[in-house]
Order: sequence, then structure tokens, then C-alpha cells
Amino acid sequence: MASGFFAILDDIAALMDDVAVTAKIATRKTAGILGDDLAVNAEKATGFLSSRELPVLWAITKGSFLNKLIIVPVALLLNSFFPVAITYILILGGFYLAFEGVEKIIEYFFHRSAVPKTAEKVIVENDAENERAKIKSAVTTDFILSVEIVIIALGTVLDKSLTLQILTVSVVALLATIGVYGIVALIVRMDDAGQNLIKRSGDKGFFGRLGNLLVKSLPVIIRILSIGGTIALILVAGGIFVHNVPYIHDLYPNLASIIKEFAIGILAGLIAVAIVECIKKIISLFK
Repeated sequence: MASGFFAILDDIAALMDDVAVTAKIATRKTAGILGDDLAVNAEKATGFLSSRELPVLWAITKGSFLNKLIIVPVALLLNSFFPVAITYILILGGFYLAFEGVEKIIEYFFHRSAVPKTAEKVIVENDAENERAKIKSAVTTDFILSVEIVIIALGTVLDKSLTLQILTVSVVALLATIGVYGIVALIVRMDDAGQNLIKRSGDKGFFGRLGNLLVKSLPVIIRILSIGGTIALILVAGGIFVHNVPYIHDLYPNLASIIKEFAIGILAGLIAVAIVECIKKIISLFK
């Protein structure tokens, strides 16, 4: 009986070793999308009052965990019984990400002058509504990015047993959420950490300078993440089309992949924005 117990432990240890190896490979392959995920979600988790940053981030993180809880079993089932559906889901997600990215660019270049001077006051007064809108947008975007992360991770273990597939994909999904939102939490609290250092050091010496650096760096980092998040949305969207649509994949094979993906992402975003605007006008006519 004891020998049987130790044999089970050996089997579990061997399985965990296999999971560690496959998870490492899968994480390496999803590193690019994880970087994009970080840029996108860091941008979406900022812009709130200091006291609301962590509660909002926690709400987004819980949504991300729920996304993974839905996506992992669905992806495994679809891969077993209806694998072509995964491609269509990714393409629809690509249009959504492209729409978000291009819409931000259009808003920046063409609609900034239309924002009233009292906009800041309106946002403060409707803080709860603004929070809900940004949380919903962040969780929806996370869902699309999570689908791609899970699919890429699953693609690295297709030749393995079902148990190994489940464990590997689950580990990668868990690491993605903890890693991404853990780093985002550190970023959004940079200014508070800087203020504490300034207060404790009396704004003198190394820690005083470090505190000032953290405080002054946060707006710059947020600005960079905002731009990087928009570019990441478009690149991820373009990458989805390039990797899942054979015609687009074979188009201009000598063109640098990043240029091709960005161009396709912009084009898909413009199409999505045009469709949404048409739908809005049709709905307004009926109203």
C-alpha cells in the first residue's frame, strides 16, 4: 500500500515537471501578447482618483479571472469538437480590438476640440458611471486578449495528453492575470510611493530625489502606456488577421510583419468604426 502511495506521488511529480516545461514554452510564446496586454490594461486602469485606483484595478482583475474561468474550458471543448470556431472568435475579437484602437486615434485627432472645458468636472460628478464604463471596457478587452493567450498556450500542447493541456493552459492563464495586473498595480501606485519617500526623507538625500523621480515619472509613464496601449491594440488585431486569414497571411510576404500587422489593424479598425457609425445612424433614424 505504501509503495502504491509513493508511486502516485512519483506520477504527480512527473506530471508537474511536464507542466513546468510546457508552461515555460507556452509563456515564452505568449510573451509578446502579454506585453501588449500589460500596455493596454495599464492604460485602462489609470485616470482615476488615487483612492479609487486599486478598487478599480481589483474589479478589472476579478473580471480577468472570470474571463479565464470561462475561456479555458470553452477553448478546450471547442478545440476537441469544433476547432474552426476558435478562428472565427479570434477574428471577431480582432475587429473589436482594432475598433478600440482606431476609435482612440480618431478621437484624438478629430474630436478633441469638441470636448467642453467642463469635461473634467463632469467626469468627477459622474465618477461611479465613469468607473463602470472603464471597468467594462477593460474587462471586454481583457477577454479578447485572454482568448488569444489561451489559444497560443493551447497550441503548444496539442500533441500532449488532455490532462497536460488543461494544467498547462490553466497555469499560463493564471500567471498572465497575476503577472499583468500585479505590474499594473505597481505602476498606478508609483506616485503614492514617491510621496511617502519624500515625506519620510524630508525631501532630502537619495530617497527624496527618488521620491520626486517617481512622482514626476508617473504622468510620463501613463502617457507612454496610453500611446503604447493604443498601438498594441492595433498590432494585436492585425496579428490576429495575419495569423488566421490565409489570404492576408500570404499578402506581401516580404513586408516586415510589424508594418503589415499595423496596416491591417488600422484597416480593420476603420471598417469597424464605419460599420458602427452606420448602425448608430440607422438607429437614430428609427428613433
